Amino acid sequence: MTNSARTTLKLALIVSVAGALGAGAALQPDESLPQPAIVTPGTPPGPVTPAPSDAIVLFDGTSMSHWLAADGKAAAKWTPEGKVGGYMQCMPGSGEIKTKEEFGDAQIHVEFATPEKAVGHGQERGNSGVFLQGRYEIQVLDSFDNKTYANGQCGSVYGQYAPLVNVSRKPGEWQTYDIIFRAAKFDAAGAVTVKPRVTVLHNGVLVQDNVEILGSTSHVKRGPIDKGDGPISLQDHGNTVRYRNIWVRKL
Repeated sequence: MTNSARTTLKLALIVSVAGALGAGAALQPDESLPQPAIVTPGTPPGPVTPAPSDAIVLFDGTSMSHWLAADGKAAAKWTPEGKVGGYMQCMPGSGEIKTKEEFGDAQIHVEFATPEKAVGHGQERGNSGVFLQGRYEIQVLDSFDNKTYANGQCGSVYGQYAPLVNVSRKPGEWQTYDIIFRAAKFDAAGAVTVKPRVTVLHNGVLVQDNVEILGSTSHVKRGPIDKGDGPISLQDHGNTVRYRNIWVRKL
């Protein structure tokens, strides 16, 4: 085969793969991706500090009033610690919880802690997730000394983008997500004109840099980009992950 023919074949393969992704091809956990470099974050977060004055406080440690069960009707079955600066903890088997209010463009702050006792490995350890508009998952996982596929590590856009670096703290320590989300845009006919984008700082370190979200996230496939705002959801993946100090600013 000539060099010209080889080049033509490579270009054809690239176009073919790109076309398949654009058509909604399945997204798989990718074991071939390199592992993100490990970076030690700065000082762990201390006691909960007040949210910005224009923020909607979704959880302050004392009330679950902003949250519903997955069906959108029943009360959320996760429980708060019951004191200022407290936390709520996933009750395995109770299902995901989601906010009563729906959001579009938003700045979101979430603090979480994976179980202090590390049990299992890979995706079995400290697994949960923060879903933007109930569709796009920013993975929560105990990724401290816990190897798994890169695009499923803590700080990943699950199944789509690995975190730029791994800044996970030790199991049981409080961690932070600061997320800037820009919702998709649509034309009059309902076709996507601009895909959603997200920037994520994990423990104050940039791990997703204004990446274009390809579609709704799941374990083995990519769903569509749907029109309309959606809730912030927290995933029940069978682990007792804790959350505190959750607030959002509409942009």
